[in-house]
Amino acid sequence: MRMIVNEAVFEALFASPLQPSDALTAETVADAIGSTIRRLGTPGCTSHVAQEFGDHPEAATDRMRWIRQLTGDMCSCLYFPTVSSPSAAAAGSDLLPVCEAA
Repeated sequence: MRMIVNEAVFEALFASPLQPSDALTAETVADAIGSTIRRLGTPGCTSHVAQEFGDHPEAATDRMRWIRQLTGDMCSCLYFPTVSSPSAAAAGSDLLPVCEAA
């Protein structure tokens, strides 16, 4: 099985305030991704990740490992809205899976 996950998802989760001790559901994870991207933008998320890896490489490595595990565990139930035309949305294609099996 091959997993496809957008790097922006990893970076947004990394930059989000979520912690391993939080009670995490697919909804809270999706909300954290969306709110972090809206707050920082994808370039801001990337910058945050780079800064953390530069300032605290051991902690950043542990956090990214946790983020990748989290998305792997939840990938079958994480769906995010896409930007699409109204006709595509009406057809039910307004959601995009975070990962897909190939």
